[in-house]
Amino acid sequence: MSESVQSIPPVFKSETVYLPRVASRPTAREWVRHAALFALTVLTTTLAGGMLAVNQAEIEPNLAVPAHWFDYAPYIPTYYALALSNLIKYALVHPTLFAQGATFAAALLAILLAHESGHYIACRRYGVAATLPFFLPGPPGLGPGTFGAFIKIKSPIPTRRALFDIGVAGPLAGFAIIIPVAIVAVLTAHPEPTPINDATSGLVIFNDPPLLRLLAHLLHVSLDSVAFNPFYFAAWIGLLVTSLNLLPVGQLDGGHAVFAVLGARVHKWIGRSAFLVMSLVAYLGWHWHGAPGGFIYAVLLFVMLRVRHPQAEDEIEPLGRARQLVALLTLAVFLLCFELFPLTIK
Repeated sequence: MSESVQSIPPVFKSETVYLPRVASRPTAREWVRHAALFALTVLTTTLAGGMLAVNQAEIEPNLAVPAHWFDYAPYIPTYYALALSNLIKYALVHPTLFAQGATFAAALLAILLAHESGHYIACRRYGVAATLPFFLPGPPGLGPGTFGAFIKIKSPIPTRRALFDIGVAGPLAGFAIIIPVAIVAVLTAHPEPTPINDATSGLVIFNDPPLLRLLAHLLHVSLDSVAFNPFYFAAWIGLLVTSLNLLPVGQLDGGHAVFAVLGARVHKWIGRSAFLVMSLVAYLGWHWHGAPGGFIYAVLLFVMLRVRHPQAEDEIEPLGRARQLVALLTLAVFLLCFELFPLTIK
């Protein structure tokens, strides 16, 4: 996902010739900062993969359950710290667990790195100043170990074509990595060794996005009750992130594409419509599937709607037939990634 800053309104006609721009190269200090964030994210995603793979009974802290609700304030961080410590000790004795966590981290970060590199390279091509990708580490066990990645665009977008190319380069590059990861995920999928009790309270079910279902059908593989598979979860998260970035709202990648192809007015109304649809989906996901997480995305989309989309310096320049075809390809990618109800909680 990329961010932009408001640019100067167009004052030249489309036939105006722009001098080639050259964006400044990252400094050594910037390389060190971004590399450090990336290394930390490698660690947190590896631990998160281990949390997903391990039998929770093996790392369960021996703590008494709090007698009163206010006792949970010290109990929760203590429980988390002990569980994480137990995971590290267990992984040192069982290196296969570390290998699974590292595999998950490598697959997921390859997808995120390709996505942000697509944006960054497109910015460099057009001489648009942008930061290196920022990778955001997250707490292992409370998610995939990362809050994602982004670049910061620091100069105006020169043309409609530049805006379109920068917007779609990320999700298309990420999707190119998701495909082989998803194929490996399907080919290495195997069912849980023991049946899952449908009545289990708090059971989280990861519903398969369209791409995974399509690949499972083509490869004649069943994805019912799949045991932990680092490639599957990396592909699942990558597809979720890509679909959310391609929503046609605000300054999301999909918003950039719609703004470049259809203009500011259509971008505004499509964004509002998408927000209303996703708000309804959030309610239905909570009501039908017991998963309230959709409301977080609805709030984020509402915030995105409040941020004015920057204009390209030359908005008259036609995109051309080739980019119109790429726009259709991007729509197809969104449809392959988007799962209406990603989670079911029983």
